[in-house]
Amino acid sequence: MSKEEVEHLVRRSKEFYETAKYQITRGFYDLAAFNLEQAAQLYLKARILENGANYPRTHSIRALIDVLKQISGRDEELEKFSSDFMLEIGILEDAYITSRYIPRTFGRAEVERLLKAVEELMKIV
Repeated sequence: MSKEEVEHLVRRSKEFYETAKYQITRGFYDLAAFNLEQAAQLYLKARILENGANYPRTHSIRALIDVLKQISGRDEELEKFSSDFMLEIGILEDAYITSRYIPRTFGRAEVERLLKAVEELMKIV
């Protein structure tokens, strides 16, 4: 793990997050959903690296949370997050797949829930 790689992933995560917030204001909900997924994914990968482990080569938010639970000592907080935001985590994972392969439309209310989930994830991790 290099400090530079962690910083790079965190910076990119925050850029995806800020881009998603802008896209929500413009009504670009499909793109915002994808960017929120990327923000969460990169943030989790950065925190896994920061905890001294290599992150798995996956796009699964659930799998990344599970790895972080095992290595960070924050398993209770992350378990509560996973339980409280189980639907949003599933939608975030769908956003990654559907942005490439399946036509799927996201609405404002749905994306605002995703935004809240990503903000909470970044706060507790």
